[in-house]
Amino acid sequence: MKRAIVFGATGGIGSSICEDLAKDGWSLYLHTNSKWNKAYEKAIKLANEYPSQDFLPVKLDFNSSDAELKKFVDGLIPVNAVIFAQGITDYNFVGTQKMTMMDKIININLTVPIKLTHLLEDKLVKQEFSRIIYLGSVYGGQGSAMEAVYSATKAGLSRFSQAYAREVVSTNLTVNVLAPGAVDTPMNAMFSEETIAEVTDEIPIGRFASGKDISYWVKVILNPQSGYLTGQTIYISGGWLL
Repeated sequence: MKRAIVFGATGGIGSSICEDLAKDGWSLYLHTNSKWNKAYEKAIKLANEYPSQDFLPVKLDFNSSDAELKKFVDGLIPVNAVIFAQGITDYNFVGTQKMTMMDKIININLTVPIKLTHLLEDKLVKQEFSRIIYLGSVYGGQGSAMEAVYSATKAGLSRFSQAYAREVVSTNLTVNVLAPGAVDTPMNAMFSEETIAEVTDEIPIGRFASGKDISYWVKVILNPQSGYLTGQTIYISGGWLL
């Protein structure tokens, strides 16, 4: 049975990833930190739709200690794929942004995913095929004012993925980044209609991405036949900021 863990499974993109992978025959760990009820309900819904597969909600705070991260990973059944769809941002100037918030963004978006990669490697390389996907951002390639720290973490994921892919290239583990542009998720719902319209006008394809636009490429990379693709950052931006 092919199994994946989706970190950030209750987010807009993470939820779409879970739905598409379940439809594609994957058993899933659905990770959450603060939205346990939503993760639990999603797992029950998917289990009813796909009774021959397993769907288990799991809780992990990305601000946990190294020992707690290890305990979490040790408790997992071996997986074929890990998708890091969690992430936070803070719209602020560097000069006025709280340093505690800087630490939080770097920790959740970059540091802990790297640590979890280290801890999960042994489980992954023992599989017939295995995949790691980090959810990056178009801002990892074109930095965004008022999201400088966020942009730096997403750029860091791309460089880490490129380097780490070379370390494990002799195994059946591939490592890639999917970098969305503007996506219709709750993270962007805070903007005014005017701002959303302005951004939409800048996107050559003329609309924000949906979660399904991103989850499609997760399915492609998780296909066993995609093993020649590794160390890459794939931009899914509708032509925006490229």
